[in-house]
Amino acid sequence: MKVCEIFTSIQGESRFAGLPCTFIRMSGCNLRCSYCDTKYACYEGEELSEKNIMNKVKNAGIHLVEVTGGEPLLQKGIGHLVKKLLDEGFDVLVETNGSLPIEEIDRRAIVILDIKTPGSGMSDKMDFSNIGYLKNTDEVKFVLTDKVDYEWTKDMITSHDLTKKCHLLLSPAYGVLDPRDLIQWMLEDRLHARLNLQLHKYIFGPHTRGK
Repeated sequence: MKVCEIFTSIQGESRFAGLPCTFIRMSGCNLRCSYCDTKYACYEGEELSEKNIMNKVKNAGIHLVEVTGGEPLLQKGIGHLVKKLLDEGFDVLVETNGSLPIEEIDRRAIVILDIKTPGSGMSDKMDFSNIGYLKNTDEVKFVLTDKVDYEWTKDMITSHDLTKKCHLLLSPAYGVLDPRDLIQWMLEDRLHARLNLQLHKYIFGPHTRGK
């Protein structure tokens, strides 16, 4: 598998935000979102065996592991890696961009499904059949750039009854949408979702890698 980087930091997003976490960032992505903050993952990386990856994760000594990208589901063998991590007792998050099928991901893993809004320029690439495979432990993330994205997201939540299916994360695109505006809209609508700030960017800066 081609791996961009493996590092340990705090989890900056999701309902696990603030917890120590080891990240396995896979190389390659089939989307090009307008606000992408990991463009380097599209091109950088080295081939590592599953054994090498597992050794690095074990040596990190952190119970929570996130498999991310890029787009991790592009990598052959990623399903077996996730299963291996789970079998070894790790809690595993799999963050995926919503364009590829998730039904083969081990049901013990927590899927973070990043449904792309119109502002990303990639909303037409989504595989909405994935919603049918969500578990109540999974998370759906929407990254928003403006009020249009917010209204689109509200329609998605309602039309797919997402509040009853999974945890919902609304994330203001860093440096694009003021979090205060998103908070105001959420409170006005009494929206049952979690504000999802990227804590690592506020703590370490928006361009710091491996944090």
